[in-house]
Amino acid sequence: MAEEAGNSIVVGVDGSEASLAALRWAAEQARAIHADVIAVHAWEPIGDRFAPYAPAPVRPTAAEQRAEAARMLATAVQKVSGPRNSRSIRAVVAEGPPAQVLPARASGARLLVLGRRAHAQRGLPALGTVGRACVRCATVPVVMVPVAPRPAPPSAAAPEAERQADGRPARTPRPVPAG
Repeated sequence: MAEEAGNSIVVGVDGSEASLAALRWAAEQARAIHADVIAVHAWEPIGDRFAPYAPAPVRPTAAEQRAEAARMLATAVQKVSGPRNSRSIRAVVAEGPPAQVLPARASGARLLVLGRRAHAQRGLPALGTVGRACVRCATVPVVMVPVAPRPAPPSAAAPEAERQADGRPARTPRPVPAG
């Protein structure tokens, strides 16, 4: 796997907003340093999570799970790079625990890039089990890319400075031409 990494940036992609942010960042970084991007989605069979008495149609086969993983990864790559540029990112679907697959795939690469979501308490970064394992086990630098904060929805009440005395929105002053 190290020989396939070479001059590349490996990105863990699970379809989340955080992983899409990581993929965007990696694509920009790769353009700047003339490297390749390898988007990796690690998946594990979920058949054991179903009760043995669950009906067969409920239990997806390994081939169906692999196909779904490939669809998800292709969709993520297309969202980030667009339909025409999706070839600039190589998509790899690998079976196995992400905490093991990602560091192994990144061996020999320039970077391993993962997304992270903001922590719910005190704005601290959140590292999940996969992120912690990758930071601990990777033989290359690991970059954790935060999700861009979503803009707050417009509030019904505008700030005081933006309202006139009668409650109507204040008009924005027009620039005065110099001269």
